Amino acid sequence: MSETMAGAMPRGIRTFVRWVDGLNKYVGLIAMYMVFAMIGILMYSSFARVFHWSNLWTLEMAQFAMAAYYMLGGGYSLQEDSHVRMDLLYSRWSPRTRAAVDAVTILALLFYLALLLWGGYSSTEYAIYYGETSYSSWSPYMWPVKVIMCIGIVLIMLQAIATFFKNVATARGADLS
Repeated sequence: MSETMAGAMPRGIRTFVRWVDGLNKYVGLIAMYMVFAMIGILMYSSFARVFHWSNLWTLEMAQFAMAAYYMLGGGYSLQEDSHVRMDLLYSRWSPRTRAAVDAVTILALLFYLALLLWGGYSSTEYAIYYGETSYSSWSPYMWPVKVIMCIGIVLIMLQAIATFFKNVATARGADLS
């Protein structure tokens, strides 16, 4: 039986899904280790208070590390289906029905991510052009964390598109592996 008759997706889509899954898995696994950077920053902050060292930068740097952690790990989290889901009916549906509903609802996610990227890009462009800094006494440049957030949004969007294709294939009774 040919691929189209069996309900399989075209080769280009399968390649895209494998590429995005691999990229997000790689970035997500690296992002997981950012927890240790945050722990190190916060431990330094604790010791700095005891020994009266300078720690003006620690809280803000921990916030930047946390933003990078969850934005860069978002695509991997979506890939692993580890987001929180409110389940009233979902668990009672068949896998094909779940996939069909997920394919529709992921379109809303893509719309939201597109708006988020649009605003993020605008904010990043502003931060780079005007040399925006934080209002804290440390006053770091804001563009690095904004660039990381935009990269994270793009990775989540790519994973959402790949997940959409997986859901469509499952709803059609095919496997996109």
